[in-house]
Amino acid sequence: MTVATLQHKLAASGARPEHYRGAETPASFGDTKAEFAALLDGCAVFDMSWQAKLIFSGRDRVRWLNGMVTNNVRDLALGQGVYSFILTPQGHNQGDLVAYNRGDYLLAATDREQAPKITAVLQRYIIMDDVEIEDISDKLGAIGVAGPKASEVLSKAGIDVSALQAGQVIDTVCHEIGISVARNTHPRMDSYEIWLAAEQAERVWDALAAASATPVGSDALEMYRIDRGVPRYGVDLRERDLAQETGQEHALSFIKGCYIGQEIVERIRARGSVHRTFTGFEVQGDPPQPGTKVRANDKDVGEITSAARVPFPGGDRTLALGYLRREVATPGATVQVGEQSATVRTLPFI
Repeated sequence: MTVATLQHKLAASGARPEHYRGAETPASFGDTKAEFAALLDGCAVFDMSWQAKLIFSGRDRVRWLNGMVTNNVRDLALGQGVYSFILTPQGHNQGDLVAYNRGDYLLAATDREQAPKITAVLQRYIIMDDVEIEDISDKLGAIGVAGPKASEVLSKAGIDVSALQAGQVIDTVCHEIGISVARNTHPRMDSYEIWLAAEQAERVWDALAAASATPVGSDALEMYRIDRGVPRYGVDLRERDLAQETGQEHALSFIKGCYIGQEIVERIRARGSVHRTFTGFEVQGDPPQPGTKVRANDKDVGEITSAARVPFPGGDRTLALGYLRREVATPGATVQVGEQSATVRTLPFI
């Protein structure tokens, strides 16, 4: 079996496939509204074959990676992870990842569509350091679990996450299968990832489904991501965006020492603010296309990066994410998005 085994199983179940974050994964299992409802009110299980895993080994791995990323890898406790950006010397974002201390090595999780670029960027900075980077994405499978009943369903499936903190990963067993379970690092996204040998993914998926987890595809996941206000690299996070403009303060450490791009981050911190900020919009009408300009007082003041028509129980709403100049980024303010009226919203939307 390979990672494709789970994908073939899901395709055989009637799931509509889609290329998502660098891999083929189910877009929907036939009822996207019900799938989104499971993320809001129940427990959802989803394929994460789009997640890449990079191993950093060698005696210099911690010191070296700490100098490459924006967050504090140096002081990570065993089994703990942090979300970080990789910046250019000019402070622009080249990618994002979550780095975990796994004892004898560091493990980084990112999207498959980012992995080749991130690996190439980081490889350039290995000079006299004892560091090796290995991509194990095809060996280590991943299944996601999310929703307010996620911990309950995981427990029913034999996986106890009651003591798991944000960013923490533990090694455990499910139905005699060795797995690792990581809790999401994002403060607005309470979900879990199960890492396991690729050939075991089908069995663990079946155990979660038997414990009442609802299979969901990438269409519902994108709605959920937008509703929670979580930016995605390559869509909402671009190389032209400065770290503090993205609003992802949990990606930054100001006590760790030097890293690439730190000078710009510190300069912005000293100044006290940036000109733009990442925010939410509720749009009256159809979802605007990424890149649609936001206008106020007959001036361009921002742009849309993501949007979706989201099927809430009380009725469909068009939600969007994007950037807006700070002087007009007041929650409740009315702006123009293309030809449509929109209201500025705080994140998350719910």
